[in-house]
Amino acid sequence: MKSILTLFAVLALSTSTFAQAPAKPAVTIYNPKANAEADINAAVAKAKKEKKHVFIQVGGNWCIWCIRFHDLVDATPELKKLLNDNYETVLLNWSPENKNEAILKKYNYPGRFGFPVFLVLDGDGKLIHTQNSAYLEEGSGHSVKKITEFLKGWNYAALQPENNKY
Repeated sequence: MKSILTLFAVLALSTSTFAQAPAKPAVTIYNPKANAEADINAAVAKAKKEKKHVFIQVGGNWCIWCIRFHDLVDATPELKKLLNDNYETVLLNWSPENKNEAILKKYNYPGRFGFPVFLVLDGDGKLIHTQNSAYLEEGSGHSVKKITEFLKGWNYAALQPENNKY
């Protein structure tokens, strides 16, 4: 009987040790300490020079849908190329540590659509589109097809008159 009690004591101690193992490090796609205004200004200047638009993904490290979108783009070569070839990208943090209220006010409070929410700026920094990411979902995740259509529809070339002759 004593050996059975000893066995249970050892098992109890070993499971409590496993339960105290360090948690997986938090996701750090968004930087709450970033200077969002400076990041956006730099992206706008570069976009203007390269005839691109600016793609701003507003969200936070706490947001599973923000992380899923970021991971999907990163893991899908055609999406990654489409985004990199046509946009300068800024990840704009919204979290208790930094809500970036002044910037989000400037862009008409896009968080009203939930997170992530996407903003498209032209080369002059003017907001030309706010995209509710829910419209880019299909099933239990984001749709590569819908994201592709969105990115193609709001890139620099798509908005040039010479490319829109009916």
